[in-house]
Amino acid sequence: MAVFTASDGARIAYDQQGDGLPVLCLAGLTRERHDFDAALPALAGARVIRMDYRGRGESDWTGAPSYTIAQEAADALALLDHLGIGRAAILGTSRGGLVGMQVAKVAKPRLRGLCLVDIGPEIPAAGLDRIIVYLGRNPAARTLAEMAAKMPAAMPGFADVPAGRWLAEVTRFYRETPDGLRITYDPALRDAFLAEFAPPWPGDWAGFASLSGLPVALIRGAGSDLLTAATVARMRALHPGLIHADVPGRGHVPFLDEAQSVAVLRDWVEAMR
Repeated sequence: MAVFTASDGARIAYDQQGDGLPVLCLAGLTRERHDFDAALPALAGARVIRMDYRGRGESDWTGAPSYTIAQEAADALALLDHLGIGRAAILGTSRGGLVGMQVAKVAKPRLRGLCLVDIGPEIPAAGLDRIIVYLGRNPAARTLAEMAAKMPAAMPGFADVPAGRWLAEVTRFYRETPDGLRITYDPALRDAFLAEFAPPWPGDWAGFASLSGLPVALIRGAGSDLLTAATVARMRALHPGLIHADVPGRGHVPFLDEAQSVAVLRDWVEAMR
């Protein structure tokens, strides 16, 4: 793990490995850079850079006003500057895809391509409502094992996930304390989310349109409640070259080691060579 200092003094954690095409990996709303561990084999031959947003992972907690898509895009560009990278591809899971579209709007010449993981320019209200239920709140489960046991019921659209996989997932997002499980990100993220996604959220079709002329890919969980088939159809119509696959037995979000995910990632990387 390494850190760089943003213009406001915030310490932002990241790591990198490999050589070749720079691929910046941006995680989901409450998640961190190790979300992409399972994707590393599919990205072999690339220079994989993984960043923790402010308030998540090992980056500084800087308060709700700074937890915005615009700020996270600025931090991503600052990291590329810090590493001396002029242009990079972005692999964005959920919120990371929204950050990637923001980069396309404000700094398209820095972007070589974007792979969206279970996210599009439009999010159903029901999906946003599900996030609001848990965001910034400690779970009722008191142990990691208890939380892992609850995951199959709590994660719509998933099937045939080994219990050990769920345990590995929750171990990264909660810590055990004498008072029960505690979230590992800044609880103020809830306030930031409520402010940024206040209904009706208008979506970001302008951001998606900004991707014109770039290699764009989309990995969708077939059971996703954050990305509908209708939205995917509109995305494909607007970007006919979209590299796309639905992953069966996965909701929001696929783990990225599924055969369909691996195929999309490899085709996307090849399209940028």
